[in-house]
Amino acid sequence: MSADRHYWLVKSEPAAWSWEQMVAAGAKGTGWTGVRNHLAKQQMMAMKKGDLAFFYHSNIGKEVVGIVEVIAAYHPDPTDPTGKFGMVDVRAVEPLKRPVTLEQIKADPRFVDMALVKLTRLSVQPVLPEHWRAIRALGGL
Repeated sequence: MSADRHYWLVKSEPAAWSWEQMVAAGAKGTGWTGVRNHLAKQQMMAMKKGDLAFFYHSNIGKEVVGIVEVIAAYHPDPTDPTGKFGMVDVRAVEPLKRPVTLEQIKADPRFVDMALVKLTRLSVQPVLPEHWRAIRALGGL
C-alpha cells in the first residue's frame, strides 16, 4: 500500500449500477455520476487518480463486493443540470473472493469508528488504511 494513496468506499444500488456492470465497463471504466450530497461531493473532490475504493452494494445486499481504482480526478458531472456536483471516473480492479457484509462489519469491534458504520447513508466515504486491510482480509484478498 502506497503512503500517498488514499482509500474510499463508493456505494451503488445493484439495480442501478452493479459490480457486474462495473466489470463489464472494462479498462475505460465509467463516471461515478449522480452524487447529490455535499459531503459525498467533498469526498470525491479529495480523491486522486490511483486511489482505490471498495465497491459496496447498497440497499440490496449491503456488502462490499469489489475494488475500483480512481482513473480520473473530480470533474463536472454531465448529469447535473445545476453544475454544482461533479464526479470521478473509476474502473474495476478485482472482486472480493467473499463479499463482506455490513452485518459482519458492524459486528466487528475493529470497525466501530468506520464511516460505513457511523454515516450509513453517505454514498462516498473515506476508509482508513487499517480498515482497508481488514476488509480485504475478510474478503479473502
